Amino acid sequence: MTVAVEAAREAGAFLHANHRSALTVETKADESLVTNVDREAERLIISRIQAMFPDHDIIAEERGHASRGSDHCWIIDPLDGTHNYIRGMTTYGVSIGVRKGRSFIAGVIVMPETDETYTAEQGAGAFRNGRRIHVSHRSDLSACTVAFDSELRVEAARKLHVLGELCPSIFNIRMSGSAARNLTYVAEGVVDGVVEFSDKLWDFAAGVVIVTEAGGRMTGLDGAPLTDRDAAYVASNGIIHDSLLRIAESA
Repeated sequence: MTVAVEAAREAGAFLHANHRSALTVETKADESLVTNVDREAERLIISRIQAMFPDHDIIAEERGHASRGSDHCWIIDPLDGTHNYIRGMTTYGVSIGVRKGRSFIAGVIVMPETDETYTAEQGAGAFRNGRRIHVSHRSDLSACTVAFDSELRVEAARKLHVLGELCPSIFNIRMSGSAARNLTYVAEGVVDGVVEFSDKLWDFAAGVVIVTEAGGRMTGLDGAPLTDRDAAYVASNGIIHDSLLRIAESA
């Protein structure tokens, strides 16, 4: 955890220092964007991890999978919310998850613009800047706020159908453009759930530990534990989870 926190905070400080600076922006094969800042932040994180754990596997958004046959795997998103960052918005973060075997065992998310560090270890609770956090206790869906997949250009018909089913049942919707922000908000009870269809492993690897250790629940749309093959999921305070799953599966 010490290495994960130090790496995430160093990368976060770098992102903050370069926010709204001139960027080199490229379009990747999946039509998402990447900048020179993403790549440098990732290099900083990997350098710290490899200095302490040279035999561990690493999956990083920009560099891919470096397999060394280890049971431990670090999963890195150096800049979650790249599109927000490019546009000068402040909703972006650094996400580092650790998996042992098939279990997610630790997560760190840093939100540089608000100076927030979220941490969680399996069985040890979830924390924001060192203070324990917990999901909300709302059970009435009509009073709940839910964060929703903001990448509507991908599978638009499916997502808009679910959104149309969801909106009459809840109080309101938020789209932040950052899985790190959505999942930390669930963990500390700011929002009550998240419905996502288009994420990658590095988007949620840290968040799944933080949400579950905060007392919440996070699963694939089939209700099963998340795996590295999942792109769609529901995260929630646990109380409204099955209701969100039923709506999300309606497409």
